[in-house]
Amino acid sequence: MTEAVGGHHRRAGPDRPSTAEESYQGPRRWQALGVGLVAAFMTLLDVSIVNVALPSLDRALNASPADLQWVLSGYALTFGLVLVPAGRFGDVHGRRNAFVFGIAMFTVTSAVAGLAQSPTWLVIARLLQGAAAGLVNPQVTGMIQQLFQGPERARPFGLLGATIGISTAVGPLLGGLLIAAGGPQHGWRWVFFVNVPVGVVAMVLGWRLIPHRPVGQAVRRRADPVGVLLLGAGVTLVLLPLVEREQWRGAATWLLLPAGLVTLVGFALWERRYARQGPPLFDVGLFRVRSYALGSLIALLYFGGFSAIFFIFTLYLQTGLGYSALVAGLAITSFALGSAAASAIGGRIVNRFGRPLVATGLLAVVVGLTLVALVIEVAPRAPVPWVTAAPLLLAGLGSGLVIAPNQTLTLSQVPVAQAGSGAGMLQTGQRIGSAAGIAVVGAVFFSVVSSDNAWAAAFERSLLVCAGIILLALLAALVDIFRHRRRGPVR
Repeated sequence: MTEAVGGHHRRAGPDRPSTAEESYQGPRRWQALGVGLVAAFMTLLDVSIVNVALPSLDRALNASPADLQWVLSGYALTFGLVLVPAGRFGDVHGRRNAFVFGIAMFTVTSAVAGLAQSPTWLVIARLLQGAAAGLVNPQVTGMIQQLFQGPERARPFGLLGATIGISTAVGPLLGGLLIAAGGPQHGWRWVFFVNVPVGVVAMVLGWRLIPHRPVGQAVRRRADPVGVLLLGAGVTLVLLPLVEREQWRGAATWLLLPAGLVTLVGFALWERRYARQGPPLFDVGLFRVRSYALGSLIALLYFGGFSAIFFIFTLYLQTGLGYSALVAGLAITSFALGSAAASAIGGRIVNRFGRPLVATGLLAVVVGLTLVALVIEVAPRAPVPWVTAAPLLLAGLGSGLVIAPNQTLTLSQVPVAQAGSGAGMLQTGQRIGSAAGIAVVGAVFFSVVSSDNAWAAAFERSLLVCAGIILLALLAALVDIFRHRRRGPVR
């Protein structure tokens, strides 16, 4: 769709395309979005796909528990560290270079991980792979803000939400299929090798299709190294005790958490001061925008419960009940299918229903997870993958009405020139929520298992903790809905 109206070009505004984006009106912007979604799927898939590969990887490399923990958590740690600086880089210098470099780095490190001959080799590859993923993802969200305007963003954000939900849920299934095809000794390598051909294609198409110019006028921006260092240190101090909870024992470890929070407060104060001189790494004033602040809180809480579901379910099925990696992955398929379907619908109707749609989705997830725990309790001898399929489908449908609509509402009032950094901070909160949720839920799970070896009880209790965390997100949404009910439509 051309931007020329009656022979005259529209003036670019805060929510309208500039001349640099006019050539992307029409099919090309959807093609660029398609490349971005494939890249997002690939990088987010690696958060969960490795879970089912751990037994195979352990046997092949003789890895210690600490090594396995770093294979999982190292990716999440560096992923979260890079998000905001990478998003800001894309805002200032254009998204194409950042995207293509990130995909190239992700492709190479995936190949290096698949060729690993020792645990240390694999851990280093995973750290670099996570950093590459953190470089790519804010460009996808920023590209949606850049190429789509106003209400039309709902559909692409719906597709992105479906990508997030499906990639997280389908990871164990795809991992199980690859391990079954590659064999118990080397099947884990294909979990990483599968990224290589997809990455090569994404690099080529990304260079051709993704806009390379920065948003608005190309002005010279001052760097903000202090902001980068403060944010990096704060996120690291918060995440380390969470991702290393099983290896770093002792109360002293948890002193890193308040130290990290204090550092993040220092980052916010510095950014406010830096904003007087020029554009900061992240505009903390965005948190004064109700839609952004509330949506970020809901995302943090929801991912705290959502990410832990697959962690404990995989452990319960494979280690507790002895199911294969393939069956463990298949057991989560109903959640993935429900999430995909609801995300597509939620993206189309979010502008009509606003925040109540997110609240409905959160309620469905809480009910679905509670029903899973109830089914395990009343039918302990029934085949778990079968009896949990229906309630997981309900939870998946709810999840699809949460992730995409909440992301659309959260970023709806973020200026295009801050789209990358705003999305990066939103995703950083999601990564912190995921790490915190897995730490809390995992602690409950392992404490019950170690005390009386009751795998079913451990799964039930930890699943209810997941539901409780998501219930907090529901309460936040409900408070906002009732508080602003008389001020017009809730968004």
